[in-house]
Amino acid sequence: MADAMVEKLARVLVDYSLDIQAGELLIVAGSIASEPLVREVVRLAARKGAHPVARISLPGLDEIVLRESPIEALDFESPLVTHDYETANAVLTIMGSLNSQALSGVPPERMARSQRAQGKLQNEFLRRISTDPPEVKWCGTLFPTHSGAQDAHLSLSDYEAFVYHAMMLDTPDPVLEWNRMSEQQAAYCALLETHNEIRVVGEDTDLRFRTSGRKWINADGKVNFPDGEVFTGPIEDSVNGHIRYSFPTVFQGREAEDVHLWFKDGVIERWEAKRGKELLDELFAIDEGARRLGEFAIGTNYAIPTFSKNILFDEKIGGTCHLAVGASIPPTGGQVKSALHWDMVCDLRRGGVITADGEVVLQDGAWKI
Repeated sequence: MADAMVEKLARVLVDYSLDIQAGELLIVAGSIASEPLVREVVRLAARKGAHPVARISLPGLDEIVLRESPIEALDFESPLVTHDYETANAVLTIMGSLNSQALSGVPPERMARSQRAQGKLQNEFLRRISTDPPEVKWCGTLFPTHSGAQDAHLSLSDYEAFVYHAMMLDTPDPVLEWNRMSEQQAAYCALLETHNEIRVVGEDTDLRFRTSGRKWINADGKVNFPDGEVFTGPIEDSVNGHIRYSFPTVFQGREAEDVHLWFKDGVIERWEAKRGKELLDELFAIDEGARRLGEFAIGTNYAIPTFSKNILFDEKIGGTCHLAVGASIPPTGGQVKSALHWDMVCDLRRGGVITADGEVVLQDGAWKI
């Protein structure tokens, strides 16, 4: 018998986030650590007459390939993965592993080479999930594990409570709560689309860019779960100034801390980090788009109060903003193409301000519109 919260999460994912229908092919990708959630999602999808196929990864395999392959073998693009993504009606990616640091010892140049090889597939998949209606439905979520709890400096039981509260699964009707959030965020998007210049000011941060003609997207639990953000794609050559990210940023188990970026006419011209600068050096060299700003977003989920070293949650913290270097999200109208899409979070809850054409939008983490 599955845990009641796991059953509730599976139901929201199948019925709300992915809206699985009879006859659809659903790929469920996760690790052994996420087995309870994989089972419940497969069960509910099968009951609806869908065709769930589980893709379960084993601990350590990615590390073996990245460490031991000849460097040129990391350019391989798997036709099997391509086939899955081209034929599925829906894909659910479940994060949560036995060891979140499994790839922390992989040399950055190997990680960057592998990431570059996946660029074509990732960009095509991003396009397919971004059409209206989407050619393929996708959702990324998380199953709470010991490794996630350790990253967040919590016990497993406290981490489970943190995760399920962020998902609003501890409410009588989670779908009702997500619909309410969707309505509020739709109002934010509508107002922001009437403005052009966005300015972000905070500690060691003063960044400006334009968004006129770009679409603001309401992220309400259909693509990420949990969710809670509004985002757009800045006009590519309009980004000027600098930003210092409040929290450590993680890419496939490797960390960079106290990252500070300087932009000129849309391109990162300088970068610093207290720790992990070599990771920035390698990833920013992946391709031309890797040093451009593909996304700007404002976190709206105030049920996520603290940093947990998991970007699925950290980028949604109410009162923060995050800026992704690399690929744009196509529905925004953004034009940056890259094999990289790397979100980094800036906390604005203590003295930070976001303005739109001079009008205060967010101050000290609280919305003013």
